[in-house]
Amino acid sequence: QVQLVESGGGLVQAGGSLTLSCVASGSIIFSINTMGWDRQAPGKQRELVAAINSVGRTSYADSVKGRFTISRDNAKNTVSLQMNSLKPEDTAVYYCRYFRVGSDYWGQGTQVTVSS
Repeated sequence: QVQLVESGGGLVQAGGSLTLSCVASGSIIFSINTMGWDRQAPGKQRELVAAINSVGRTSYADSVKGRFTISRDNAKNTVSLQMNSLKPEDTAVYYCRYFRVGSDYWGQGTQVTVSS
């Protein structure tokens, strides 16, 4: 079993910043697995917005490149998402994602709302 607990969501005005954090626990070897953040806006499909692999290589959805930064702290089993220059279209529930062959895991999600 893998447990992922997100925190840091909330309400922010357009142009503002938020940092999301996710702590992983359970039957994992955190340092060797890719971690990521998905989001799902109302009426839309869930999308992967950022990922970071075991050696720190990152990837981002085009819609967030240059504004979001993903990072990880293997000593604390934590992955974070720094979100700057937020836009109303970033409003969504954000989910921490743990990639594992055959069965990815997601947390319960944290709401991010960006007002215009």
